[in-house]
Amino acid sequence: MMIDEIYNSRIGAIKTCHCSDEWEQTAIPFEESLTEEQTILYLKLCDLQSETAAEMRAAYKAAFKDGVALMREIQE
Repeated sequence: MMIDEIYNSRIGAIKTCHCSDEWEQTAIPFEESLTEEQTILYLKLCDLQSETAAEMRAAYKAAFKDGVALMREIQE
């Protein structure tokens, strides 16, 4: 969907960095240094961060659609 593309900066001149390689190089040794209890907590924090990102994306899409509806209403 185009709104997702805009949110993820894939359309237009906005350049984003690709961090997955850097993330893996940093996260893997970090995770390996954690105790089992710390690993569980770390993974829970990562899950919470992912949920927050999904909520932010959904809010962006809703606001974008509301903005378009408002512009269409003003045009009429």
